[in-house]
Amino acid sequence: RCVLLSGSGKGFCGGIDITDEKFFSGISPDSSSDDDESSIDMARKALAFKPQITEMQAAFTALEECPVPVVAAIHGACVGAGIDMTCCADVRICSPNTVFSIREARLGLAADVGTLQRFPKLVGFGSRVRELCFTGEDFSSEDALNIGFVSRISKSESQLLGEANQIISKIIANSPVAVTVTKSSLNYSRDHTVREGLDHVALTNSAALMSEDLVKSFMMTSGGGGAAEFAPLQPHSRL
Repeated sequence: RCVLLSGSGKGFCGGIDITDEKFFSGISPDSSSDDDESSIDMARKALAFKPQITEMQAAFTALEECPVPVVAAIHGACVGAGIDMTCCADVRICSPNTVFSIREARLGLAADVGTLQRFPKLVGFGSRVRELCFTGEDFSSEDALNIGFVSRISKSESQLLGEANQIISKIIANSPVAVTVTKSSLNYSRDHTVREGLDHVALTNSAALMSEDLVKSFMMTSGGGGAAEFAPLQPHSRL
């Protein structure tokens, strides 16, 4: 019905491990290859390295494409890949001590697994966003709230998960069909025109409105039945 995404250590995500020499060594040929590394030209190295980038991109996109809402509870450091990951969440809240950074430019690379594509669509393409991307400087929980990257700041770090679970409780009180279709429509409409978004939700709702959840939800909101009990969504088909 809903996913809670949180970090279990001192921070949510510290980003790239800058002590990992293998990550920064770039593309290297397969050890079984007869070719000497120095004989492989740059174009071939680049073509060999691209699948590694797209594989990492897919790992984050899978979170965005999760059919149920993802609520991110962020604390401590949220750097680099932490921004990539939380951009894929549907709802983001953070603790007062959270420090964010789109750090990649300071490490000599452009963020390439989603931040530059998703972050501006979440908060706008304005001057402040470009400044954060170009400089790699830290920004606070208050900054994140002001630009709309998070929807709220918890009263304290110790209360962060409690507040996240309150949001989740409100989400799962609603029809899982309605919530899933809503997420699907929001994601689709973000990347398409209004007309295309309307056509998409019309097609999806033509089936979703046949759900028994509709009657249960009407009774719940009209005060006729208390909290509604909705059947769970079915597992995705493997065909």
